[in-house]
Amino acid sequence: MSSDPELEKIEKLFKPRTIAVIGASRNIAKVGGTLLKNILANGFEGKVYAVNPEAKEIMGVPSYPSVLDIPDEIDHAVITVPADKVPEVVEETGKKGVKVVSIITSGFKETGRADLEEKIVEIAKKHGVRILGPNIFGVVYTPTNLNATFGPEKVLKGKIAFLTQSGALGIALMAWTAMEGIGLSSIVSLGNMADIDPIDLGKFFEKDDNTKVIAMYLEGISSGRGQQFLSEFRKISKSKPVIALKAGRSERGTKAISSHTGSLAGSDSMYDSAFKQAGILRANDVEQLFDWAKMLASVDSFDLKGKGFVIITNGGGMGVMATDAAEANGLPLLEMTDDLKQQFRKSMPWFGSPNNPIDLTGQASANSYESAIKTALENDVITGAVVMYCEVGFLDPIELARKISYSLKTYNIKKKPVNVVMLGGEKTREAARMLDREGIPSYSIPERAVSSMAAFYRYALFRTGKSSLQ
Repeated sequence: MSSDPELEKIEKLFKPRTIAVIGASRNIAKVGGTLLKNILANGFEGKVYAVNPEAKEIMGVPSYPSVLDIPDEIDHAVITVPADKVPEVVEETGKKGVKVVSIITSGFKETGRADLEEKIVEIAKKHGVRILGPNIFGVVYTPTNLNATFGPEKVLKGKIAFLTQSGALGIALMAWTAMEGIGLSSIVSLGNMADIDPIDLGKFFEKDDNTKVIAMYLEGISSGRGQQFLSEFRKISKSKPVIALKAGRSERGTKAISSHTGSLAGSDSMYDSAFKQAGILRANDVEQLFDWAKMLASVDSFDLKGKGFVIITNGGGMGVMATDAAEANGLPLLEMTDDLKQQFRKSMPWFGSPNNPIDLTGQASANSYESAIKTALENDVITGAVVMYCEVGFLDPIELARKISYSLKTYNIKKKPVNVVMLGGEKTREAARMLDREGIPSYSIPERAVSSMAAFYRYALFRTGKSSLQ
């Protein structure tokens, strides 16, 4: 538990001993019903209470007319009542001694009712209660099996914390990340950020042993918090990678933001500069955000060694594409020495190429890949590797995925960064999911893998003080 009283309250969002759903319902077609169902279905480790004046029990959980009637301390209250009733409920949570509330309810600043939002913030501050929201879909923290959202029931466990200002996008990505084999430690819906914002959450995740990467979808920064955002994330990003997708780059996109969450969007160039100063990697789209996040979450060391990266492939065309991508993304490829070429020649037929990219040819076997990967991992001049597979009839992608996994577990003593391209049909996609589930980042095309490796490289340079973030 933190020695900082405010950070301790933030911790209760994710690690509450007790949680109350205010506005709980038996009807899972309602937000209060789905939310309670999700908390129970995921095996949350703490005690669960419902608040509904018309029920004594909901889904096997004791229900009370008010949070004040619950015969237990409540760490985290989730509020799903109509907007006009929220001030009264926040007042009751304050009197109860609740540490933090998640306000799911919409109908505040984002709809022009800034006065109502200011009122609940004023009430919460009076009692020392922290607010997440309003206008959110909830919060997930997989280490405690907490899914206090009205989104999908199941989230794949992992090491990426995802903060999002878009509720619909966040809910969709809960399902998408599970389908893609991307594991998450947390999902936090930010909503209007009336109180708790990325700065508060960043401080928590910086110290959270269950999180290796912080990924954010942002539409704006809370008014008056710009300088603090810069100073805090400059510290956080030296400890853990932070990646941001900032929407509203165009003039029309900026206008759309104000009607969505009521955020102050700011100019795109201002955010670009701020992210660089704060050490935050800026992604261009959702795919890139999670491509980079899973790459950075797979790495155990940011201490760059060697003189450059190698590309290992069974297809010459893919090798050329990866080489172009490396040039475009600033990823340094190793100039091969004669001695190193001879070592890689042992992994290929006579007509293969030991240059970089290292072309094992279409006749490559799983053992060929193992041999080449072993050479790359054990040679001190090689910084890391992009391993690529183009589907061929006689090399089963599942067999290759198992061999790649075995090779990394067996030979990667120096903890070099490695990612994989699996290009092909459904069976190849299945092999890619296998790798992702094992924490080995895989991608469908060379450009995505190289872009992700380049993101690792830029961050490693920044983290070790060898370069500013570009």
